[in-house]
Amino acid sequence: MLRFDILTLFPGLFSGVFEESIVRRALDAGLIEIGLHNIRDYAPGKHHVTDDAPYAGGGGMVMKPEPIWLSVEALLGHPVMGPADVDAPVILLTPQGRRFDQRMAVELAQKERLILICGRYEGFDERVRAYLANDEISIGDYVLSGGEIPAMVVVEAVTRLLPGALGDPMGALKDSYTSGLLEYPHYTRPPVWRGYGVPEVLLSGNHAQVERWRREQALLRTWQRRPDLLAGAELSDADRAFLRQMGAKL
Repeated sequence: MLRFDILTLFPGLFSGVFEESIVRRALDAGLIEIGLHNIRDYAPGKHHVTDDAPYAGGGGMVMKPEPIWLSVEALLGHPVMGPADVDAPVILLTPQGRRFDQRMAVELAQKERLILICGRYEGFDERVRAYLANDEISIGDYVLSGGEIPAMVVVEAVTRLLPGALGDPMGALKDSYTSGLLEYPHYTRPPVWRGYGVPEVLLSGNHAQVERWRREQALLRTWQRRPDLLAGAELSDADRAFLRQMGAKL
């Protein structure tokens, strides 16, 4: 079982998101656990303040270290004096983190527990980054109002990789990026819609031809849309020959 602990100032944003589809089924099957924790509950003082103005001025507010630190200590069950005391993945959701991709999802799916901390405002006091967290993740080169949506993305992407999470046991292995390529196109009934048909090979019953067609379509789609991915993909001699035939320069 993989446990996600999500630290946020807005736990209400997660209402409903984890109550449907794959994540819900994984919860019901006991494949994952999700704990939502309000950072404000750990803020000292009467008013439970979680942010303050930056030293030396500047726009916006900064998330204070105390409530984040205390909430992580409560989850770990022991004091944290420095990075050596952090014995679980403590991940900041921040635009400054390493970019989240399928390989990282596979990496995180091997863990037993993930502590995800959702940033807000101008971000975290640097001491949280330097001495408490041990990883930082960004879901793309853009800025959101907070880390809650990125946390949802991480939970969804990681959960679907766990054995038993998908109806098709091989489903996750066929997804875009898993093999280094974009996924091939899919078709379903009816065989003709508004005059547009389904490729004949998919109706042929010839499994070897279907698999080769799908592989070639994945190669073609990747070359046309994300040629940068080809450099890291595992390509056979037949794959390379097909791409060269299509005009790719490898």
